[in-house]
Amino acid sequence: GKRKRLNTSVLYDSDESEDSDILVRKVFAKRQCIMDEDESSEEQQPDKTCPAENVSINRKQKVFAKLKELARQRATRTSCSSENCEDSNGEAEIEEEPLCHLPLTPTEGSETDSDSMKDFIVEEEEDDDDSTEHVKRLLTLLTFVVVLLVNSGYIAFFPVSRCDHYVHFKRIVKAFLINAIDDTFLSSLYDGTRQKKYAQDMLLSLHYLDDRFIQPRLENLISRSRWKDRYKERVDCYPDVRIILKNPKNMSCQACELNRYCKFNVLLSGKLYNSRTLEVDDFMSDDKQVLKVGMVCANRTRVYHHLKHFKYKLYVDCSSVTELDGVEDEPVKDTVERLFSQLEDSGWIQKRYNDLEDYMNDADSFQEEK
Repeated sequence: GKRKRLNTSVLYDSDESEDSDILVRKVFAKRQCIMDEDESSEEQQPDKTCPAENVSINRKQKVFAKLKELARQRATRTSCSSENCEDSNGEAEIEEEPLCHLPLTPTEGSETDSDSMKDFIVEEEEDDDDSTEHVKRLLTLLTFVVVLLVNSGYIAFFPVSRCDHYVHFKRIVKAFLINAIDDTFLSSLYDGTRQKKYAQDMLLSLHYLDDRFIQPRLENLISRSRWKDRYKERVDCYPDVRIILKNPKNMSCQACELNRYCKFNVLLSGKLYNSRTLEVDDFMSDDKQVLKVGMVCANRTRVYHHLKHFKYKLYVDCSSVTELDGVEDEPVKDTVERLFSQLEDSGWIQKRYNDLEDYMNDADSFQEEK
């Protein structure tokens, strides 16, 4: 009797005598049975249920399905509340591409979008396995990113891309060729006049170039520098730059206004232009600026200027191609298709795209100001 009491805890009926062996055995048997069920349930579970991998996969599929349904519902609400929901008699094909809507400003629908982010938070079942924690972290990250995009007003520009970067780039080249012949094309894209699918695809690609490729890198270059606003505005305004090595001089750098060993002259020139329509402003077209800077600011100027004015330079090159073409009395569409095929076959487009990638890599690898 003592060995049994040492190994296990025995519950006694308070209404009976402690000396009753029979009662002890009865209660002991019930206790032992309960303990066996509790302690062995976790060990026997894998034999009676599906493997852990299947449970994890099923859970992820349920989470994905729920997110997909919530995203579909939100897209429906957004599209129905925008101006693009109005019926268009001549542009029926646009309804097939709801991804090309113009962006919402941060004040338009930001409160509704922020509140709707709660729909994307999926409550997890109580489970301690690693896969559940992994899914939970992914959902938290997804919610955070979506909220940022909504609050920034960029959500309409960041659908899941149906084509790679080079396809976007080729659309932009074709748009520039059209505008070089018809100089109202780009302005009609941005003001919403053109609603056909090909035009909306070009507009999406133009935004993709600005908002995905160029602008984030420009902001990163500026945020990690000590440039003064006045110098940045000058670099932004002049599409042409020459950086010339001169006799060194210990002086205040005209870019960051810090005392530096300045040995470079930055020569800025060229006409001011509209960053969207690329229309040139002839006001003070011969104006030039010469600024003496240190080595780091000179290198940063080169990298920043390449990216800042890449789109305009590409358009100038496309305009030169159309000017050199000697074919006349040909429809604009046929001329553009013919010139575009020539540029693609000769590797001209690929070379310009490679230049853009080089400029982006230079910006990504540029060191921080010391």
